[in-house]
Amino acid sequence: MIIAVASGKGGTGKTTVAVNLARTCDWPVQLFDCDVEEPNANLFLRGEVERTDEVTLPVPVVDAAKCDGCNECGRLCQYHAIASFGSQALVFPELCHGCGGCTLVCPRGAITETPRRIGVIETARSGAVALLTGRLDVGVALAPPLIRALTRRILPGATAILDAPPGTSCPVVATVTDADAVVLVTEPTPFGLHDLTLAVGTVRALGVPFGVVVNRVGVGDGRVHAYCAAEGIPILLDIPDDRRIAEAYSSGRMVVEALPEYRALFGELWRAIGELAAKKGRVPEVPR
Repeated sequence: MIIAVASGKGGTGKTTVAVNLARTCDWPVQLFDCDVEEPNANLFLRGEVERTDEVTLPVPVVDAAKCDGCNECGRLCQYHAIASFGSQALVFPELCHGCGGCTLVCPRGAITETPRRIGVIETARSGAVALLTGRLDVGVALAPPLIRALTRRILPGATAILDAPPGTSCPVVATVTDADAVVLVTEPTPFGLHDLTLAVGTVRALGVPFGVVVNRVGVGDGRVHAYCAAEGIPILLDIPDDRRIAEAYSSGRMVVEALPEYRALFGELWRAIGELAAKKGRVPEVPR
């Protein structure tokens, strides 16, 4: 079963929910930190990195001896990563999405591909949790190819938790598209409600079952709960505005370890997620 934990905005507690869900499991679980521009799950799930793998993207290379400047490649490329201005085609690697289309349309066979590094995947282990972290190289703009390389490492039949990037842009879509259920984490504030509505629209367009976790209940008002009730969105869990949670978080400790009474709450969240996943025919295990 694949669970994506997402949010319409940063700072709602998305990673807190993801890592504590993983730690609550009584069975082996994979946790994927898909926030590849600023991964931070490793701050809570500490473990030695067992391996580091480079991730590359194929980008075009033009053979000047064969290229006649016809610009068939430029007309095809929607990202303007390759173009001809009446002479040899020029390549802009930073814009290339690695689709390979230019190599197929070139009538003279002048275009081949070479790998361009975009980041790394680090694999570590913390108890029963296998943590796979994507790290985008500095200056690289394309997160989705690295996220897709990361999620291809989900083991068949395994329980996988995907800690998505914040927001509703392409990296989020790349993370949640193939999930069996999505947990949207928000906070009961006007900003939280505004960005939750954007996230709901995105997940609904993808057709993935989803529910909401409301974090820091008690600091804002009831508009998030009212919105979810009006839209028929299940509230999977309310997490209270507990200073002890903030203290545990600030020192890099897991909530379910620093405050054992919260373990039962995350067990309830697993059961609620199970009801969502059942809509796609997946019945997950539930912590005992």
